[in-house]
Amino acid sequence: MKVCLFEKRAQPLLQSGRFKRSAFLHSAHTGGRAAGTHRPQRLAGAGAHRKAHVGGGPSAGCRPNVAVTCTAASAEVTVCVRGLYAAMSEFLVSLLGERLVNSEKAEVDVQSLGARLSLVGLFFGCSLNAPCKQFSGSLCEFYSRFKKTSEHKDKLEIVFISSDQDQKHWQDFLQEMPWPALPFKDRHKKMKLWNKYKVTSIPSLVFVDATTGKIVCRNGLLVVRDDPKGLEFPWGPKPFAEVVEGPLLRNNRQTADSSSLEGHYVGVYFSAHWCPPCRSLTRVLVESYRTVKESGQKFEIVFVSADRSEESFKQYFSEMPWLAVPYSDEARRSRLNRLYGIQGIPTLILLDAEGHMITRQGRVEVLNDPECRLFPWHPRPVLELSESNAVQLHEGPCLVLFVDAEDEGELEPAKELIQPIAEKLMAKYKAKEEETPLLFFVAGEDDMSDSLRDYTNLPEAAPLLTILDMSARAKYVRDVEEITPAIVEQFVTDFLAEKLKPEPI
Repeated sequence: MKVCLFEKRAQPLLQSGRFKRSAFLHSAHTGGRAAGTHRPQRLAGAGAHRKAHVGGGPSAGCRPNVAVTCTAASAEVTVCVRGLYAAMSEFLVSLLGERLVNSEKAEVDVQSLGARLSLVGLFFGCSLNAPCKQFSGSLCEFYSRFKKTSEHKDKLEIVFISSDQDQKHWQDFLQEMPWPALPFKDRHKKMKLWNKYKVTSIPSLVFVDATTGKIVCRNGLLVVRDDPKGLEFPWGPKPFAEVVEGPLLRNNRQTADSSSLEGHYVGVYFSAHWCPPCRSLTRVLVESYRTVKESGQKFEIVFVSADRSEESFKQYFSEMPWLAVPYSDEARRSRLNRLYGIQGIPTLILLDAEGHMITRQGRVEVLNDPECRLFPWHPRPVLELSESNAVQLHEGPCLVLFVDAEDEGELEPAKELIQPIAEKLMAKYKAKEEETPLLFFVAGEDDMSDSLRDYTNLPEAAPLLTILDMSARAKYVRDVEEITPAIVEQFVTDFLAEKLKPEPI
């Protein structure tokens, strides 16, 4: 028999825009758990399966120099250029720290490095990962050729961001690299970069603007493969209509020109027949596609295959009622992968009628909205935690508000409490053309929430305000009697300002 503080299940109280715990203090209850204690470990059954899903990692399945003169105008221009260089250097220091280290164990001053760069390639990898070792060799060849032959050779630098746990392994791997790396011990900076650029698999090469840190190209692996001489530097994004331009196939062997997509919402679907999650999503997506089309919406999907043979492509595409990039057009398929920085499949990118991205999370949206009531699936500020969207917990820090609710309707007050804060944060980063650094969830009483609490070793208390950073294996917990908007906003502000002390997961 276990001692429990509650004789009956504590219900959340929403009073004046706040969540408050019930104030019952009662006697023993068979099978209960005390508020503030930890849940017993699940060892088998559905809960254990979901726990593995929550805890598992992402699926493997990717300025000219100005001379100083004596004139006042020239002096003013020189000051402005120096100011620009100083701003570039200061930004890189904030992004990478003051010092990097090279293969000879010598320090590299980031401030002086930033004075000449326009592009930085962040190479995320690990010495023990065979694909990383293989790609590192290809990147070395690319880098050496670029530094010798490109007119832009002084405008690019690569920085290695390691996930190695052993310093000797890291040092041995660095010996093979002609570029600098973040210091081995700077784990905090590494985790910030993983989260900022939402890296979900390795190897990964992300090209970012040296002055702003904004992503120029997510999928540098394809740059190295498709542009070995670096002729397309700086590999910036092009409009979807330009990248997809050309004939598209239907499964009845007819073709349509890509111009037929104009004025339509478009789903760009990266998938393959050999991938079981892809086939599962395709079955659902076929029904969603038909539902949206029948509602009168201008909607089309373009399949971009990752199949291993044309025969597999044809077999898989025969199940699809939409368009596809021809399998033989490998260059166009690769450009689309590069444009959206595809790191794993299935991925469904949703675009508006002008070709601007609505969301990268089309897969989650389709699974969560089988009746397509929320089409075209603009990002929602707050999500209800479910098995289909739990994968997003691995994409960066997530605020999760746990409440004592078993039915969906009971979660609405919790969503209403944190939604204005989530909306404010989304608007702030959208104005800066950056991705929101924090996702927001509410979680009730179900197996998914239990599994997440088990894995992250959270207390039973409800309401419970947390921020979970799976990639850094860190959690931040605000365990108070009442959760108010002011408490949530301060919690978020302190987290973004790095004022909170993490606890290990």
